[in-house]
Amino acid sequence: MAQVLEFKLPDLGEGLTEAEIVRWLVGVGDVVAIDQPVVEVETAKAMVEVPCPYGGVVTARYGEEGTELPVGAPLLTVAVGGTGAPEELAEAAPGATPTVGETAAESAVSSEYSGNVLVGYGTAEPAARRRRVRHESHAVAKSPAPAPAAAAAPAPAAVAAPGHEGPVPVISPLVRKLARDRGLDLREVRGSGPEGLILRADVELAIAALERPVAAQAPVQAAAPASAPSSAVAPAGERVPLRGVRGAVADKLSRSRTEIPDATCWVDADATELMAARSAMNAAGGPKISLLALLARICVHALVRFPELNSTVDMAAREIVRLPAVHLGFAAQTPRGLVVPVVKDAGIRTAESLTAEFARLTEAARESALTPADLTGGTFTLNNYGVFGVDGSTPIINHPEAAMLGVGRIIPKPWVHQGELAVRQVVQLSLTFDHRVCDGGTAGGFLRYVADCVEQPAVLLRTL
Repeated sequence: MAQVLEFKLPDLGEGLTEAEIVRWLVGVGDVVAIDQPVVEVETAKAMVEVPCPYGGVVTARYGEEGTELPVGAPLLTVAVGGTGAPEELAEAAPGATPTVGETAAESAVSSEYSGNVLVGYGTAEPAARRRRVRHESHAVAKSPAPAPAAAAAPAPAAVAAPGHEGPVPVISPLVRKLARDRGLDLREVRGSGPEGLILRADVELAIAALERPVAAQAPVQAAAPASAPSSAVAPAGERVPLRGVRGAVADKLSRSRTEIPDATCWVDADATELMAARSAMNAAGGPKISLLALLARICVHALVRFPELNSTVDMAAREIVRLPAVHLGFAAQTPRGLVVPVVKDAGIRTAESLTAEFARLTEAARESALTPADLTGGTFTLNNYGVFGVDGSTPIINHPEAAMLGVGRIIPKPWVHQGELAVRQVVQLSLTFDHRVCDGGTAGGFLRYVADCVEQPAVLLRTL
């Protein structure tokens, strides 16, 4: 007899207590191998694929796409072990029988357990994702045994998009999110990409088609009698759940404003020489250097001089903890909202290494592929809000850090240079800091050093 094992949503680490089901990667009746990803979930940190530590046949799924589950809740059940005979698997997994031509070993996969219980981000390093085997009910003449009445009904298997076999052919998390936000069922969308892949353009066309009849009905809805029962009237305004990334941001910013007595100082700086230095570096050949990387280099050197700002506060022990390494966070706006990826050990990286890491993390953020490790552990944040076309801001500190440097847009402005009025590239710099870790003198000294390095990059040569 095959044994039916229950796989629960594992502890994904970093204090995460719940996750939302974004997409099922297997259906009831599928054969799964040990450590094969079975579901894609979205946490407050990132989207991750959750692998199952069991190998066998999926007999039930719990939760539809869009459902939020707490850690420890059942995800699915898998029939494992036994002889691997088709009749036995059919008995363990009602409605699922091996396909024609499968061997007993292939249909049973394995009754072993991977032993990895913290499986939020992969319990193994397979060379490639294992092939999923879809069971066909017509492959074996014997009818499957009926499920016990008291057993929980399995969730329905994924339905293929029109003209496609297997799961819905969509890869991009952004495409899935767009469809989910607009209430579009991807199973009803025909993809125009290779092998029927659903593209963003396909989803946008489908949304437009759905919205046309809605718009036509708007005048009729507006003319509804005012005497309608109060129970049929929806509350005014749109209600957007605070969950996922948006909910995590809300919680963290609220905690920061509640616990941290922050203050902000700012200064204008002439960035003409910094821009010229960057142009000269890039003209010399080799990998291109980003402006953000140069600002990061300035930040880490300033933190060496003013270590008070690379710290955190332990109020339980009533201590300031000065941190030995600089793990530099940077604010990035993505389709999922604001995230702060972290460049680990930024203090020992070169400008080329910083440029490459910023590019990697930014691309991962846009593709919703950041892991919790990419989003945690920061000790100081660099916030380039100038990309939004604004000059200044008073940002909220990224709790539990002690400070954040803000950089506005760099634009030509009248400036007194060497005693004469000239047009220079000017930027506003702001520092928001935790007043518990230092006073205004230290914060002002840090900001002034950063401004001096921006105006005269050669200042950095004294610290190299």
